[in-house]
Amino acid sequence: MDVDIRADRHLTPRTTLVLSRSEIEGLVTMAEVIEVVEAAHADMSNGTAAQPAATAMKLPSGTGAFLAMPALADRQGLAVVKLLADIPDNTARSLPMQRSVALLVSQETGAPVAIFHGQIPTRIRTAAASAVATRHLSRPDSRVLGLIGAGALAVEHVRAICQVRSIERVVVWSRSAATVAGFIERVGKDFPNLVLEAAASPQDVFTQADIVCTLTPSREAHVEGAWFKSGQHINAVGAPPRPDHREIDSAGMARARVFLDSLPMAMHDSGDLLMAIAEGAITKEQASTEIGDVITGAASGRTSTEEITLFNSVGLAVQDLAIGALLVARAREKGVGMEIDLAG
Repeated sequence: MDVDIRADRHLTPRTTLVLSRSEIEGLVTMAEVIEVVEAAHADMSNGTAAQPAATAMKLPSGTGAFLAMPALADRQGLAVVKLLADIPDNTARSLPMQRSVALLVSQETGAPVAIFHGQIPTRIRTAAASAVATRHLSRPDSRVLGLIGAGALAVEHVRAICQVRSIERVVVWSRSAATVAGFIERVGKDFPNLVLEAAASPQDVFTQADIVCTLTPSREAHVEGAWFKSGQHINAVGAPPRPDHREIDSAGMARARVFLDSLPMAMHDSGDLLMAIAEGAITKEQASTEIGDVITGAASGRTSTEEITLFNSVGLAVQDLAIGALLVARAREKGVGMEIDLAG
């Protein structure tokens, strides 16, 4: 795919594009996002994109935490900062627990290029990153996708993984039977040829699936390494990026060959990784390969059909930059969004 998404091609002089949640919905395809996210990881490997660790902020006066996530990339000629707000008290207010907004800035002039709502782009690029890892790490003959969690992120993962593997059956588990039923109804409309089944337990998902995506906002490990089977690929996605949150137990991290989206970010934010290291199950050296290095050939991916691979995803601002640039390109092509003057 050849998509020209450099900022200077789509800049309107002295204006900044503002994109709302509703304007972003359906603006780009999953196939497009997978390609730009894969390119972003390759750029990190090649040194043409910078992904520093995020900055976390919290005060004793409240329970909310705020994460500032920056990145810089030559391919798009842009810098980005996404501010992620994690507000546990919002659940009682019937508001989203996590909210985010991103700012894109021209690398050449510093001019603000766009401001966009973060919810949908974050969900799509997260699933796209799992698809990139699945493309490079899973067995090509994988046909059964397993999902731990059945919400909106699970739906996006079906869309993404089906782009890179010939999935025939999806096995899904959630604590809520109603959520599973809603997932099956929604996915069934978009993928009428997929066999969709509810699993009895998380262990049941691992028993049946070739590829498993763990997608729950877990604080404590609820996935056991003893369940992993030969040749399986796991995308560990759901746990919030905090050192004390995880989905996979230490035995699972030790049993699989672990790949990261970013080593600095994982060592800063991944409870799955940090707690496994603290418990002596693995060393930092055992889990230091970034998926970008696999994409560029600087590191090996899967080495055998029996190997168990695990992609530990914490989510990166460089992925937000990649999808943000794509959104700006498509929005300006279609006349979507509001232009405001912030360049003075």
